[in-house]
Amino acid sequence: MRLMVITAHPDDEAGGFGGSLRLYGDRGVESCVICLTPGQAATHRGGARNDQELAAIRRKEFAAACEILNVSRGIVLDYPDGQLHRQDIYHVVCDLTLQVREFQPQVMLTFGPEGGVTGHTDHSMASIFATLAFHWAGRNNRFPDQLNDRLVPHRAQKLYYATANFSLPDRQPITLSPATAVIDISAYVETKIAAFKAHTSQSPLLQLFEGHMRKRGARELFHLAATMKSGSVEPETDLFAGISEDL
Repeated sequence: MRLMVITAHPDDEAGGFGGSLRLYGDRGVESCVICLTPGQAATHRGGARNDQELAAIRRKEFAAACEILNVSRGIVLDYPDGQLHRQDIYHVVCDLTLQVREFQPQVMLTFGPEGGVTGHTDHSMASIFATLAFHWAGRNNRFPDQLNDRLVPHRAQKLYYATANFSLPDRQPITLSPATAVIDISAYVETKIAAFKAHTSQSPLLQLFEGHMRKRGARELFHLAATMKSGSVEPETDLFAGISEDL
């Protein structure tokens, strides 16, 4: 079984998906996390003297967090932090479609188009890019130049958006998708916090993050956005429920 997560910045993998990544990793699921930017425009700089230094620092932090979360493959792309809305959508989706076809996940996770609880524009764009890649990776008339004897169209069986049952104060309004899957990560709360702590350049955010985790961190919530199986959506407690390894 294979799980792919598409995020925008280093630390998103821990904050939004960390418990599920470690849970499924411990169950033997291979995982791939793709981070679209190295986070070089972050407010918190971790002592970096310029964007290039910060990008290098955050790549190392991302690798450390992925190790804690038992991620099989962590990839940081080079799109500009804070500017995903200015990128050529066809080019970004081409890059992600290639990653989907190479890794061949059964399940994909990303943010919702609202941008998660922060409403970050980059998170919204990551959602749009990932959603298109989910659909287009399985079609032989999308980016056909990628296809050869080794690389073929691949249809992931499920796409989920991370969601929540709370919003942050003093932020722009967001409208979250309803949770259709509730994943019990109570055994991995400390692991998730440790993975976020690996992003030492972002340590000023730790107190806020840990506070939310201690208060409501025993579950990660997801919205089933697309699935190969038709019919009504039933509540789930397992992202791989109904998944076939033969597809």
